[in-house]
Amino acid sequence: MGEFGWNGSWIGYLTSANVVGALIVLMIGAALIRQVGAVLALQISLLIGAASLALFHFPSIAVALIASSLVGLSNGTANPAGSEVLQRFTPPAHRNFVFSIKQAGVPLGGVIAGLTIPLLVDAMGWRVALIVAAGGVLAVTALTWPARARIDGPRETTAAFSLRSLNLWDLLAPLQSLTQSPGLLRMAIVGALLIVAQACWVAFSVTYLVVGLGHSLSVAGLIFAVMQAAGVIGRIMMGWITDRVGSATPTLTIAAILSAATTILFALSSPAWPVWSLMLLAAVAGASVSGWNGVQVAEIARRSPPGLIGEAASGSVILVFIGTMTAPAAFAAFVAMTGRFDYAFIAAGLCSLACLPLLRGIDRDVAKTEKAES
Repeated sequence: MGEFGWNGSWIGYLTSANVVGALIVLMIGAALIRQVGAVLALQISLLIGAASLALFHFPSIAVALIASSLVGLSNGTANPAGSEVLQRFTPPAHRNFVFSIKQAGVPLGGVIAGLTIPLLVDAMGWRVALIVAAGGVLAVTALTWPARARIDGPRETTAAFSLRSLNLWDLLAPLQSLTQSPGLLRMAIVGALLIVAQACWVAFSVTYLVVGLGHSLSVAGLIFAVMQAAGVIGRIMMGWITDRVGSATPTLTIAAILSAATTILFALSSPAWPVWSLMLLAAVAGASVSGWNGVQVAEIARRSPPGLIGEAASGSVILVFIGTMTAPAAFAAFVAMTGRFDYAFIAAGLCSLACLPLLRGIDRDVAKTEKAES
């Protein structure tokens, strides 16, 4: 951004463009997954995303927005594809734990990025850093390629997938599926509210640490890596605890409260705070701000009607990604107008608290339905 003369807050718009690409693939993702298989659909989107990193070499914000959208294709494919596979292979007693391990891959990637990308930028420049990032994606895709046929199984080959074959119902099916089971829509909205703080931490914490608090990029990257590492541990631990408790509601409630508290506290931090205190805050934030994700995804799969798991997962992620898209854009616009990062982070923390009324009594409706069916 410095080389091209772009404003630092524009990262919010690039993040939103990334989500636009994810939303596009989510609208057609269920049909694509049924046609080619979950693993192949994810591998194709990863290859497109890796190739699109080359577009960031052009000094045009418009081209960068397009590149961000293409990278978002793999983000959009990940949840419906992963949910479809894991729901088939995971024992019900360990569903939350296994789904949380899968979701822990997101902050684990953030840990790797936070520790390596700033060092690569300092040593060899941002262009080399992008090439290394693309190479990592290509390597993982190649390693998983031999398992594709075994996991996806045989597919119908009589009709090739085509955008022309999609109708309005195909595009609305993911959202419509959220109304087919008690509490499913409410759980999806909970995810949409909790993602606001997570998206703002991921998109703006490094910028805030550098621009607002005066830390170096290396220190900010280290704090970001701590946050993401805690997110890995938090997601796995929340999944394990939820399986032991037998309900996702208590863990999601605790996550919402801690998410709000840490985000607001981050907004109130100052340059006088020692680095160790910011690392501690980032660790607690990472465990709570993103720790809920695996539990929420597993709960969506559990509450989904049979045969609609992929559609419900897509519908839930659409709502979550709408939050991911609008929150950074609104954050960036607010900072551009006022120059205040702190107020923007406070607003993000309040969104986490807003999901508490939705969680209250959410298990009661499901219990009534299960009792009536039995």
